[in-house]
Amino acid sequence: MDDHTPAVPVRLRLARRIGTANPRLFGSFVEHLGRGVYGGLFAPDDPSATPEGFRGDVLELVRELGVTVVRYPGGNFVSGYDWRDGIGPRDARPRRLDLAWKTIEPNIFGTDEFVAWCRHAGVEPMLALNLGLGDTRSALDLLEYANYPGGTTLSDARVANGSPEPHDVRLWCLGNEADGRWQLGHRSAAAYAEHAAVTAAAMRRFDPALELVVVGSSHERMPTFGAWEREVLTRTIDLVDHLSCHIYFYDEGDRARFLRSSDVLDRFLDDVAATIAHVRAATRSERDIRISLDEWNVWNYTSYDEIEPHRVFEEAPRILEETYTLADAVVVGTLLQSILRHADVVAVAAMAQLVNVIGPIRAEPGRPAWRQTTFHPFAAVARSAGHTVLDTLPDTLLDTAADATGGADATCVVTVSPGGDHALVHLANRSTSTVTDIALDLRELAPRVVEHAELLWAPDPTATNTADDPDAVVPRPLDTRLDDGTLALRLPPVSWATVRIGCATGSG
Repeated sequence: MDDHTPAVPVRLRLARRIGTANPRLFGSFVEHLGRGVYGGLFAPDDPSATPEGFRGDVLELVRELGVTVVRYPGGNFVSGYDWRDGIGPRDARPRRLDLAWKTIEPNIFGTDEFVAWCRHAGVEPMLALNLGLGDTRSALDLLEYANYPGGTTLSDARVANGSPEPHDVRLWCLGNEADGRWQLGHRSAAAYAEHAAVTAAAMRRFDPALELVVVGSSHERMPTFGAWEREVLTRTIDLVDHLSCHIYFYDEGDRARFLRSSDVLDRFLDDVAATIAHVRAATRSERDIRISLDEWNVWNYTSYDEIEPHRVFEEAPRILEETYTLADAVVVGTLLQSILRHADVVAVAAMAQLVNVIGPIRAEPGRPAWRQTTFHPFAAVARSAGHTVLDTLPDTLLDTAADATGGADATCVVTVSPGGDHALVHLANRSTSTVTDIALDLRELAPRVVEHAELLWAPDPTATNTADDPDAVVPRPLDTRLDDGTLALRLPPVSWATVRIGCATGSG
């Protein structure tokens, strides 16, 4: 980037305090799909493998990424999955056909392995139940197996299988994408709502303090979006805690539009929150239902659609292994900004997925795992877990051109640590051609020093990281100034930045 390039000036100021960023906003998702589990999480032959067979270099990157909660085992896979197939001696576990992704499932990795992996990674497990082809009895059996201390046939089986302590899973998803006709066990909203309500009521008899997630829309383009949420939530509102929703974004050839994907996510979350508010009012319910955005990401559907018709059943095939670009990373960063801006209504979010399958981490046999471009904005924003979220607004724009271009292209969210000793400023320039000079008024936070500033950028927005060049697109030091409480910096087109600022208002 040429420092002498003319730039659009944009002045920003702190606006409303939105709420606290629940650490669960920085979750991820692992499904028995492609090489997400086998070759991703679990690779006993890898040089880095732990005694349990977990891929060690992947575990290290998961910790670095800052993931807090992981949803498992699906996804579409869960709607045809019998959890019993994945427990007990491995040499006695059945090999099954998975009809969701047209693969062979060896069942070497199951519930106990997943929870053990979560303990190694330092993340919270979030289990999804099979309410597709599965029934309430099977769901209750898994709950008892996982969470009851011992003294029953199912809990003693867990102990015998090597897990003497209960798994104590608190977050449970009542199925997956039941609104989609591609889903095994697809139902109408009324039929799914009844199934979910019966299951939720039974689970609450086991433990009233469980957190239950009811299925919402698979994406915002579903013809039933809104109506599905209304009908399902009306039946289940006094039995659940969270309403699930999913959304994916991809570049259809209009990069400028793609870079504004967070505008679509903003509207989507606003609409889901409004539907929750409507149902609460209509039912006179006092339950504080929050959103679980438990699948979101950039995903190039075309790569899957071209392969799927010609695929045959095989074990751990290479499917949905996206190679992400700088532009993809900037979009991911702005989607995270949107999630932060909705911290008052979103309690859980899971970037889909974690390793190899549309994930921020890639791993090949015999080679070190590496960070995709999308790894970097996620890791940066995950440091805002537990922070107070502040939105920003344009202040006095220096000219009308800024309002038409840079003012709309520049996005910024600020978070403040619980002790008030530091703030994190997350910024993006969504323009495909315009450099933006940003001046952010932070005087109310009493900023005293820029402790760290990094820029994710490359001259080519299609630049990627690969196994041969894993550091082609990585954060670099960013020049900033802090004058009289105003942070000043320059963002090139298609870029992402995070700045950590020490504040005098904190107790630390």
